[in-house]
Amino acid sequence: MERTISIEVGKGSQAHNSRKFKASNVDAERTQNNVCYCNENIRRVYHELFDDAVKRSNDKQTRADREIDDYYKKIRTGKQEKLFHEIVVQIGNKDDTNVQGEHCELAGKILDEYYSGFIERNPQLRVFSAHLHLDEETPHLHIDFVPFMTGSKRGSDTRVTLKQALAMQGFKGGSREETEWSQWVQSEKEVLADVMKRHGVEWLQLGTKREHLSVLDYKKEQRTKEIAELESKLADKKVEFEVYQDRISNYSKGEQVIEELAKKLDTEPDYQLQDPPPLMSAKSYKTKFVEPLIKKLREVISSIMSMYYQALDSYHRLNITNRNLYRENEHLRKDNGKLAYENKKISGTKPRL
Repeated sequence: MERTISIEVGKGSQAHNSRKFKASNVDAERTQNNVCYCNENIRRVYHELFDDAVKRSNDKQTRADREIDDYYKKIRTGKQEKLFHEIVVQIGNKDDTNVQGEHCELAGKILDEYYSGFIERNPQLRVFSAHLHLDEETPHLHIDFVPFMTGSKRGSDTRVTLKQALAMQGFKGGSREETEWSQWVQSEKEVLADVMKRHGVEWLQLGTKREHLSVLDYKKEQRTKEIAELESKLADKKVEFEVYQDRISNYSKGEQVIEELAKKLDTEPDYQLQDPPPLMSAKSYKTKFVEPLIKKLREVISSIMSMYYQALDSYHRLNITNRNLYRENEHLRKDNGKLAYENKKISGTKPRL
């Protein structure tokens, strides 16, 4: 048996999802079969996620007009980010997986199993509402979530952002076609396809150029491409890693140069105060010898301090970048290993005839 997979952006109507409002296409007799996984108040969720970060941000502000009174209201009335996002997940259609048909119960089990791992797979998507509907034409799942990132360097360190939330989960867009969202949706479809397969249902992919390939052949080809891309990224990151290591080493040497210069100030004649000539007045001695030397020493010290703090600042920033590169490198290695394992597993599986 084969079925299509659909993951679409929903309208996010909480009244409809929880059945406080029943549309004309809802069969009231079947509503009792629906499943409510969670239905939290979104304002409380915002307080839970962002109150501490907003307080930290407000405490740093020097201008009262830049403080945030209500983060929920700021996002709801703003234009940069949506208050929350909803996806509607469905397998099959009204013709082959109708709620009145024999496959309705199976579709419900598959969607239920898919949702059971959704929160663990998506730690940056705070789910506050999730409902399985079995009282419309086709079984489907509504999932509403607030996407958030942590560790932000601007504004609140924890804030609403779909792009960065998905990036923290490893989905980084590279083009208009390969955005964070499109990559994430494709990943979720593959998860759902695996659940379907465990229940004896294959993923029917329509409208693609790969229809002549079996599902296993297509997945194998995709995994091979992904592995090649990851290996290329790993090579690039290795070069970048080595460059930063060299730069950090150079800054360490720079500190040694400054130390050597400090020693010269103690020993070289140009930086030593000469004995006063016979019969020279104290005023003349100060004007001719003391003040020029003090001026020269000030210039040298100023130059040294500037060089030192620039080098120290760069050193710390490079170390941070270096650590981030290391973590990203390790993340790519893990993804590569996982994909290689899946590819090997796929290669050893006989396609169903």
